Amino acid sequence: MLMSDLEHPTPLIGWRLLALLYDFFPLLALWFVTAAGFTLLHGDAVRGGWLGALEFFTLWLITGFYAVISWQRGGQTIGMRAWRLQLRTHNNAPLQRRLLWLRYVVGSISLLACGLGFWWAWIDRNRLTWHDRISATYLQRLPKRG
Repeated sequence: MLMSDLEHPTPLIGWRLLALLYDFFPLLALWFVTAAGFTLLHGDAVRGGWLGALEFFTLWLITGFYAVISWQRGGQTIGMRAWRLQLRTHNNAPLQRRLLWLRYVVGSISLLACGLGFWWAWIDRNRLTWHDRISATYLQRLPKRG
């Protein structure tokens, strides 16, 4: 897919980062509720060990469910709506749950690699990230309404 094939070009990395910042706030609320549940079960703040690893993994899964469910219900998270970004497939097919989870996992790996998969969009001719490429999806910036 070439950039000229798109009705609206893929957004610059800055728009993606702004959407991630917006999505941080609803996720923070979900993380607090989850951490409170672990604290109630443990009787104290979790400070490592297997329970700490389980808590971290649970937080990661909750974040994944937030992203995948949001993407399936219109291709947008709350942060993506604020910046008029929408997740699409190259052939306008419905977004498949398996590919959305793959997108989330690769995006997580990208973040762990100091955001390298996101920064890749700066040199990619179509401004695609690693997780865009692997999941055969892309972000589109929608025009302003009205």
